[in-house]
Amino acid sequence: MSSFMIRVPASSANIGPGFDSIGLAVDLYLTLEVTEQADWEFISPSAGDVPFEENFIYLIAKQTAEKHGKSLRPARVEETTSIPLARGLGSSAAAIVAGIELANQLGGLDLTAEEKLTDATEIEGHPDNVAPALLGGLIVSTYIDGEVDWLKIDQLHLELIALIPEVELKTKAARDVLPEQFSIADAALGSGIGNVTVAALVSGDYELAGKMMEKDIFHEPHRKPLIPNYDLIQRTAKEHGAYGTVISGAGPTMMSFVPSDRRDKIIAALEEVLPDYRLESLKMDVGGLTVEQK
Repeated sequence: MSSFMIRVPASSANIGPGFDSIGLAVDLYLTLEVTEQADWEFISPSAGDVPFEENFIYLIAKQTAEKHGKSLRPARVEETTSIPLARGLGSSAAAIVAGIELANQLGGLDLTAEEKLTDATEIEGHPDNVAPALLGGLIVSTYIDGEVDWLKIDQLHLELIALIPEVELKTKAARDVLPEQFSIADAALGSGIGNVTVAALVSGDYELAGKMMEKDIFHEPHRKPLIPNYDLIQRTAKEHGAYGTVISGAGPTMMSFVPSDRRDKIIAALEEVLPDYRLESLKMDVGGLTVEQK
C-alpha cells in the first residue's frame, strides 16, 4: 500500500491578449494526500457530501485510466486547496491535472508530461490553464489537430497581485458575452498586441508588456461589464506603479503585474479602495505538478 502527495498550482490565463493560449502558474495550490486502501474514500471540502463516484477529480482519474486501458486501485484521497473556486484562477484546470496524475499513480499509466498535457487539453478544450498547472512557469501554447505545441518562460522579474472579489463568475457566462467573429483587421490588431506582449515578457520589457496587456481586444472589452470595479482596479494599480492589470482567466479576479519594489505600495492603495476584496501577493510557480512519495 503506497502513500503519496499530488500538488498542482493555480493558474492565471489569457494575460490580456493571449486568449486561450497564454497562462501563468502561481503559488496557490490544490493538494491531494493519497493512501491506497481496500475501498475508495474521498475527503473533499469543496465537494461536500458528494459520493466519491461523483467527485470531479475521481471522474477525471477514472476517465483517464479507461482511456489508457487501465483500472484504478482504490485509495483514500484527502483534498485541500487554497485556490478559490469560480474566480478565474484555474481551479478546474488544477483539478483536471490532479485527476490525471491520480490515474497515473493508481493505474500505473507511466504517462509522459506531453501525454498528460494532451489528455488535460482534450478535457479542458484549450491548454491555457492546464499547461502551466502541469508544467509551471508562463506557458505560451496552441492546440491544433489534437496536438499541443508550447513554450515555457520560467523567469519573470516581477511580482503579482491577485484581486479576488467575493462574487463568483462561471466560465460559461464569461464566454457567452464574447463575439463569435472578428474582422480580419481586428484579428490582425489583436494578434499583433498579443505578439508584442509575449516578446516584451521574454525580453524583460515589462513596461511595454503591461501596456500591451491592457490593450486586448479579444475578450477584456466584452467581459469588462461582468467584472466588479474593473476600471477602478486598473486605474489605481497603474497610478501606483503597476506595469499592467488584466482579468485573470474568465474573471472575476483581476491580476496586477508589478515591480517588486512597488508591491507593498500598490497593495496598500488597492486595499484602501477595495476593502471587501481578498488580495493575494503571488509569485510565479515554475515547477508545476509535483508528486511526493511517502
